[in-house]
This record gives sequence, structure tokens and C-alpha cells, in this order.
Amino acid sequence: MVKNKFVADYQINASKKIIFQYLSTASGLEEWFADEVRINEDKDFIFDFDNEEHYAKIASIRTNSHIKFEFFDPKDPVESDHAYIEFKLEENELTQTMFLKVIDYSDSYDDEESIAIWDGLIGKLKEIIGG
Repeated sequence: MVKNKFVADYQINASKKIIFQYLSTASGLEEWFADEVRINEDKDFIFDFDNEEHYAKIASIRTNSHIKFEFFDPKDPVESDHAYIEFKLEENELTQTMFLKVIDYSDSYDDEESIAIWDGLIGKLKEIIGG
């Protein structure tokens, strides 16, 4: 299946430290991103969306800066073209404005659907952190 890469920047009025815990912990992600988020004994994140489990490993992480989740099929972990979601926190040095860059590489949605989904998710995140 052909994958679609969606990239968007969202302004968030909160510190990197506060935002990052909502991007990198199971409890934080569960508040705005998925119905349920668990971490198993192999340190894999298990995201539950609409009663469907999606497994992901942290492919890269830099505290208070970025995190990348690479999704995989637990029955076929060798698949080469993994879907992933990456969150990057970037600050405009001039204006001191904080931005959350979302990179969603998946085969699920077209651009319009992705915009609607991410606008809703980030709106929910902003409500929670007051940003």
C-alpha cells in the first residue's frame, strides 16, 4: 500500500518540558492521542484506537525535543516500510513561540483527512495543557 507523509506545525503556548510528557509517556498520550496506551515488557507502546491495537517502538528520542514512534506488526516485525509518527518541539528564537511539528507517515488517510484528524487531536492536547 502507498504511504502518505503528512507534515504540519502547530503553535502551542507551553514549555517543552510540559508538552514533552504528553508526547512521550503512555499516560500523557492516552489523554489526547489514543483511547488507551500501554507499554509491554519489551518496552513496546501499544496504542488502542477504536478497539484495535497498534504496536510501536520508540525509534528515536531526545528529551524535551523530539520522539519518533515506528509502528510494526507483532506477527511480522521484519516489514521494511514502517509507518511512523514523529513529534518535534521547535522554538522560534526571535518570538519565543513554541511549535509542535507532527510528521505522520502512514497509509491510512489522504491530506484532507489527516488535517482534520490532527487538528482535532492537537486541539484536544492544547485544551489539556492550556496552550
